[in-house]
Amino acid sequence: MSAVKNIGLTSVEDYLKWELTSEVKHELIGGYVYAMVGSSDNHDYISGNIYRKFGNHLENSTCRPFTSDKKLKTSTGNFRYPDCMVICDKDDESQYYKTKPIILVEVLSRSTRKTDEKDKLIEYMNISTLQEYVLIEQDYVDITVYRRSDDWHSIHYFLGETIYFESIDLTISVEEIYHRVQNDDMVEFLSNKSE
Repeated sequence: MSAVKNIGLTSVEDYLKWELTSEVKHELIGGYVYAMVGSSDNHDYISGNIYRKFGNHLENSTCRPFTSDKKLKTSTGNFRYPDCMVICDKDDESQYYKTKPIILVEVLSRSTRKTDEKDKLIEYMNISTLQEYVLIEQDYVDITVYRRSDDWHSIHYFLGETIYFESIDLTISVEEIYHRVQNDDMVEFLSNKSE
């Protein structure tokens, strides 16, 4: 999802109260409230696949995955809605937002790419608990993973490869992440696979 409309300047307290009754999700960035727009089918397939794989893997763990309905409060005081995040810290128990993710996932679109690859990258890297930041393209197959253990260098993954998410000790194939996604890369890959 992307933030598209600046609603205005507000306090954190007013923002949190407003979000409880709002029919539309909003992010709070630098004190300004931005309305979120809906997402495409491909976006939902990808974020759903990731959430399901994380959830199944963490079923008997103290770590818990959250969807894009859960807010993240960053160290800058901004409130974001990542597409998926995993929390393992029992002290992170606010009912309405989290602050200590170990992994964050964003599904990219044309309207969010710059924010996700630049602004959020810098903001998220400053979260002391974060171990991995994952960016997933929806219009073509390309997954970028930034890891604290690798000094936040980017590594790209493509069809035919697997990704090891070290923060939760899980290996997933790129194909599984893109299950049901309809883009040119997936159509060609599945066509070649069936021959």
